[in-house]
Amino acid sequence: MLALEHWPLAARRRITGVLTDIDDTLTTDGAITPDALAALGALKNAGLDVIAITGRPVGWSAPFAQAWPVDAIVAENGAVALVTSKKWLSPLSGLHEPLSKLYQSDARTRAANLARLQAVLARIERELPGVRRATDSPGRETDIAIDHSEFAQLSPAQIAEVVRLMRSEGLRATVSSIHINGWLGHHDKLQGARWIVRELLGRDLDGEMDRWIYVGDSTNDQLMFEAFGNSIGVANVRRFEAQLRHKPRYITQGERGAGFAEAAAAVLAARTG
Repeated sequence: MLALEHWPLAARRRITGVLTDIDDTLTTDGAITPDALAALGALKNAGLDVIAITGRPVGWSAPFAQAWPVDAIVAENGAVALVTSKKWLSPLSGLHEPLSKLYQSDARTRAANLARLQAVLARIERELPGVRRATDSPGRETDIAIDHSEFAQLSPAQIAEVVRLMRSEGLRATVSSIHINGWLGHHDKLQGARWIVRELLGRDLDGEMDRWIYVGDSTNDQLMFEAFGNSIGVANVRRFEAQLRHKPRYITQGERGAGFAEAAAAVLAARTG
């Protein structure tokens, strides 16, 4: 991982879009930091496309999709997107944007998957002592989540056992900075990014990878770190460094929201320099 100061000016000048994780990338203790919120606004005001991609549930994401200066939030690791229908309004205005909800699967498939997922969740809680569902679970429509670091603390061995059980049931499973997520289907953060860029912007993400950055912080960002030449980890990604097979190309000095603001500033400086 190279210090952000080594990110070439020519590469930064090509950037027209920003994809970002949310938890521990934009937020600290579950709340977006003021510098990260200001950075999102500055990116939008400069004309960049800004899309957040998270393992958080769609229900949890909805108020942020309305209030933050983003074009969309892709939730539940790529399964569902919340898209704003107007240009961003300042949070100081007190106004919120109406949302459109897009899914990658039809209602019948979602209902069948949800029943199966809930059965797996019940098995996890029944068979693994001390392991409990994430508190944001009521807002989830296409996946399940186990809390390992948000309000509960699980050991590495417990996390590994949850992942093993999920996968034994045929689920895809990833570990974020706070949760263990499990779902059915072929979507993930990278596939979700391709999908939303196509649906929202009518463009092919793979054909313009050099025009986007991705900012993240944990092991469930590895697909994105691998795919994007302009991948950036906020400094707290070092917490997971030993577990990362694919690391971000660049790393910020600041952690969480401060790190995201640092990445945004590097992009914006190239546009005016």
